[in-house]
Amino acid sequence: MGLFSSMRISGSALTAQRLRMDVISGNIANADTTRVNGQRQPYQRQQVVFAPMMQGAGSAGQGLQVTQIVKDQSAGKQVYDPANPDADPNTGMVAYPNVDTTTEMTDMLSATRAYEANVTVLDSIKQMAQRSIDLGRA
Repeated sequence: MGLFSSMRISGSALTAQRLRMDVISGNIANADTTRVNGQRQPYQRQQVVFAPMMQGAGSAGQGLQVTQIVKDQSAGKQVYDPANPDADPNTGMVAYPNVDTTTEMTDMLSATRAYEANVTVLDSIKQMAQRSIDLGRA
């Protein structure tokens, strides 16, 4: 595996983790959204699905790619609040999103650590390339 393929692999992971952080940020921002597109329905949590980039059958992974962003189908919480304009007129229950901010912050820390690790890998590759150039000059 060469330096440039290592850089491509780490770069693809940076891109994927950045998208993951964006999706998590959107989830946190919509943690209390009870109305989507004017309809009385709660926001649904989204998750990023990763898969390795494969060049051919039986070959090692060539990086990381986002295959899709899926909506979490788990149930949200129901809160009795008949004064809320988004409450069900019959039951007085308000449907809130299935977003748990503690889980989202944990996922955000995980994505941030993965991003930082890949930045460290790119820095190491850059240093190795610089040392190789310096050896060639000597």
